[in-house]
Amino acid sequence: MRRLAPLLLGALLASCAPPSLPSPHYVLGEPYQAGGVWWYPRATLRLDETGLAEVYGSDHRDLTADGESFDQTAMAAANQTLPLPCIARVTNLETGRQVLVRINDRGPSTSRRMLAVTRRVAELLGFAPGGVARVRVQVLERESQEAQAALPGAPVLAVAAAPRGAVEAASLAPPAGARGSAGPVTAAAGPAVSATPAVSVPLRLAETLTQTAPDPGTLWIELGGFPTYEFANMQRAAVAQLGATVVSHTEGRTENFRVMIGPIPDVTQADHLLDETVAAGVPDGRIVVR
Repeated sequence: MRRLAPLLLGALLASCAPPSLPSPHYVLGEPYQAGGVWWYPRATLRLDETGLAEVYGSDHRDLTADGESFDQTAMAAANQTLPLPCIARVTNLETGRQVLVRINDRGPSTSRRMLAVTRRVAELLGFAPGGVARVRVQVLERESQEAQAALPGAPVLAVAAAPRGAVEAASLAPPAGARGSAGPVTAAAGPAVSATPAVSVPLRLAETLTQTAPDPGTLWIELGGFPTYEFANMQRAAVAQLGATVVSHTEGRTENFRVMIGPIPDVTQADHLLDETVAAGVPDGRIVVR
């Protein structure tokens, strides 16, 4: 009984420990492993992609990855690689509903999903029972930069400013016929260029709901893009048994090649095929909507 006393006391103290205090800050982070896949956070804010979103579980810790209070009623979400925080427009392609979210957390822990959203976001977007939806995620660059600049640790954006002269004031000879004055006439320097003042950005976004036309598309698995057909075909060969094909894609004057599997009839089969690609040695596949 005496040996159990310290264990019971420790458990009691742990259950009574106060929750962690919020300390919002900018986060990028080192590469990490989750769900059997390595993730590589990137500082880029240029993202416009489709995929599947899920609803947060009920066992989340008190704080998000960037130190904000986690709240299932907030307009918030999680992504594996985006810098935190950032602001994004999320569209449920199945319902056409569109909202703005603050991405302030890491997750989901599986490559099957590109986004995890709070219960309130899922409610506004009209997620179907089961909590998975086809979504489009568009990061808003200016709004994201403002959200980051309001927090400690954010990257400093270089601001181009005209160089200031070394002379602040200089004595000038009085004009002809002018009486002497008590002091020199000075030429004032131009206004000093100061840093852009910090923008006050609320941590909690207001609820904004926009209705657009539904466009559910079809599910595919994308296994990377390549500059040449030869490289793409090598990737295709690794998962040829799953029906992979090479698709040509042109952006401007640049042609690249993507390895795709699809179309896929439903989420369950898409999840299964993605697991099969990982087992075949291709861990960087993702589910997309086209």
